[in-house]
Amino acid sequence: MSDNQNIKDANIHFELLYNTLLDAIPSSVLMVDDKLYVVSANQNYLLKSQRNRANTFNRPLAEVFPSVILENTGLEERIRTVLRTRMAISAQKMTYRAPGVPIRIYYYSILPVPFKQVMLIMEDVTEQIRLSEEVRRVERHLASVVESASDIVLSTDMDGRVLTWNSAAEKLSGLSSSEVQGQFFYQFCEVGQKQTVEETLRYINRKNESFTTEFGLLTPYVSNNVGILISWVFSPMKDDYGQTVGAVIVGRDLAERRKLELQLRQSQKLSALGIMAGGIAHEIRNPLAVCSSAAQFLLSDDVDWDFRMQCSMKIQANIQKASAIIENLLRFARSSLDTEMTEVNLCAVLKDTAELVENQAKVQKIKVKLLVHQEIIWVTGVAGLLQQVFMNLFLNAINAMPSGGSLTITAKILDDRVVVQVVDTGVGIPLGDLDNIFDPFHTSSPVGQGTGLGLSICYSIIQQHLGSIRAESQLGEGATIIVTLPLLIGS
Repeated sequence: MSDNQNIKDANIHFELLYNTLLDAIPSSVLMVDDKLYVVSANQNYLLKSQRNRANTFNRPLAEVFPSVILENTGLEERIRTVLRTRMAISAQKMTYRAPGVPIRIYYYSILPVPFKQVMLIMEDVTEQIRLSEEVRRVERHLASVVESASDIVLSTDMDGRVLTWNSAAEKLSGLSSSEVQGQFFYQFCEVGQKQTVEETLRYINRKNESFTTEFGLLTPYVSNNVGILISWVFSPMKDDYGQTVGAVIVGRDLAERRKLELQLRQSQKLSALGIMAGGIAHEIRNPLAVCSSAAQFLLSDDVDWDFRMQCSMKIQANIQKASAIIENLLRFARSSLDTEMTEVNLCAVLKDTAELVENQAKVQKIKVKLLVHQEIIWVTGVAGLLQQVFMNLFLNAINAMPSGGSLTITAKILDDRVVVQVVDTGVGIPLGDLDNIFDPFHTSSPVGQGTGLGLSICYSIIQQHLGSIRAESQLGEGATIIVTLPLLIGS
């Protein structure tokens, strides 16, 4: 094979390789010489412009390109500049709309190459720009939703530093977004909530689920570091890879709701006191009768000193018993006024409440069994509200046993929660009513003998304590109410 043939074959191979590489470029590419003729073009350009090699190669640029583009972009002069200076021009915007065709947007670069030529590279960015505009539209919409919300909406990083703070948060707290950004969220909460916020952030990161809690938000309108009571929902905030990078926190002002709940609880409490009145009167009448008898003996002249002492001691003991009953009753009646979450011994709450209803149970020939083997089970809550829950449950159970029976109360610790069961041997709950018994104004009592708010209030209070309440029953076989509460961390 001659040298000329080898050179010819090498040139064919080089041209084939050159065209293959050019066609492999995903952008549109034109090679233009110093006379502004198109030397070659890749397949991407030919497809996009709907041209072929015959009417493109070795043709003036003015024939290949729409004149409107050349006029508006000064493309020919830019190519001459690159040919003269041998310095590239990069990332220039080009917009083109053909008749009947949607607008297209390109970014182009002009690169100097050997043999007095330039490479014109054009990237169609129409879809990317449309996508970015859609993203910006969605972002503006979401921002508008957050800013228009009447609830507090804020976000933090995993350390609890505030990232965003919406208009409702600014209005309620009196602090602008610029004042709180980068600050720790707990700095704007009631004193002592730092641990709550930090533990909640760790919880949502570990469990990958939302968490609800309540504490006060400090505002310029309150004093003594007592804030407006807010119900907070902490939710994990994810990045593009599904990793938790912070928290979205939504808060709702509970002031008006708490006022209404307080009125409802107090109303229900008065109803419970009315139910217990008969049993309490009976229980107080007994020590008064003993006191009366002992006092009559003391009035006699022929009573010796030892008997007088016994009568005096009986009077004192029964007065203390009656006083304890009244004191327990008064404590129950006024406990709704206290709504501050503290450490509460649930065993003591169950014991005190059982003692309050025991008098009523005796009148109706019902045996109360308190099967709580621990002395102390700590939970976080309001003792008075928890007592009201169990008072309602115990009285409902007693009312379900008009012919007598037994009321059994148990409390057991399961993992990080305590489960309290209130079991009666009464008439039971119809299957169709089980899903509705916690609804407001749902009652099976005769007209005029029940408000239908008792179990609804119980449900609300248990939710406030981050717990759950449900019922199990079969008609004619009694009922079991199951209350689950989270144990106090570290108990």
